[in-house]
Amino acid sequence: MKLDPRHLELLAAIVDHGGLTEGAEAMGKSQPSVSRSLALLETRLGTRLFEKGKRPLKPTEICLALAAEGRRIIEAGNSAGLLVSRYREGKSGVVRVGGTPIFMDGVISGMIADFQMAYPDIRIDQSYDYAAELMRRLETGSLDVAICPMNPETIPDEFEFARILPGRNVIACSVVHPLARRTSVKLSDIAPYPWIAPPANSPLYEDLRNVLASIGMRDFKVSFSGGSLTSVVTILERSDALTVLPYSVVFMLRRQKALSALSIRIGHPERSLGMLWPRDSPLRPSVRRFRQFIAKEFTALASTISKHEQNALWRR
Repeated sequence: MKLDPRHLELLAAIVDHGGLTEGAEAMGKSQPSVSRSLALLETRLGTRLFEKGKRPLKPTEICLALAAEGRRIIEAGNSAGLLVSRYREGKSGVVRVGGTPIFMDGVISGMIADFQMAYPDIRIDQSYDYAAELMRRLETGSLDVAICPMNPETIPDEFEFARILPGRNVIACSVVHPLARRTSVKLSDIAPYPWIAPPANSPLYEDLRNVLASIGMRDFKVSFSGGSLTSVVTILERSDALTVLPYSVVFMLRRQKALSALSIRIGHPERSLGMLWPRDSPLRPSVRRFRQFIAKEFTALASTISKHEQNALWRR
């Protein structure tokens, strides 16, 4: 026998509030309509739900059992309503974010951790790729937002790009490197040392070649290439190698006291780090909240990095 869930909710309200009038008021219904619903339910069940002639109402055994089911229905409805409310407010859901490995590991991962502390019911699905593949995945709908360095002038019209950090590269090394504490570094100083090269298909690899060409180094030794940020940092810590990294990555690693940026000025890329998403795609509340959080975090970070760059890097 299938019963109307509304009748079960009604029974729960009557039992919990102690009478027809009180139950009707709790459900936002009139007392006569509640009496009619109760009579219909008793007819369908073929048994009484409240003992005859008892005041106050005394529920029968079957009434108490059905009222318990009604409470579960009410609780489920309340829970479902809360889920919908949290979803609409961007406090639950899924965010699929992709980005370039160096920035994701060196800068974004910490922000994702802070975001999930604030919004634990939002799941983050994070992946690595470079700009061309990230745009393809955004177009196909398998990604919600990309965080990557791009030249704003080269972005196709079907995408929105929110710039969150200017492009700034530095030559990085171990904090115990012979050049790390020098107040000034010349080209002749860095020439003897080997280099760590980023993956050949990464924008940072192109930056490395451009930087070295701009300071006159066309013949340089690569001792290691293609690794993750963790492997690059580990090798830098245990060798005299140099590499080119975004200054924001070196800055974020400063607490580990692993890397140092050399005080030699190099050219910066035309790219800026930013968030990329399809212009006309519907935006889920969780994705909107994530974008707002990342943008706010970078507003504060950009100012701090700029001050640190001027006060610490170029004033040695």
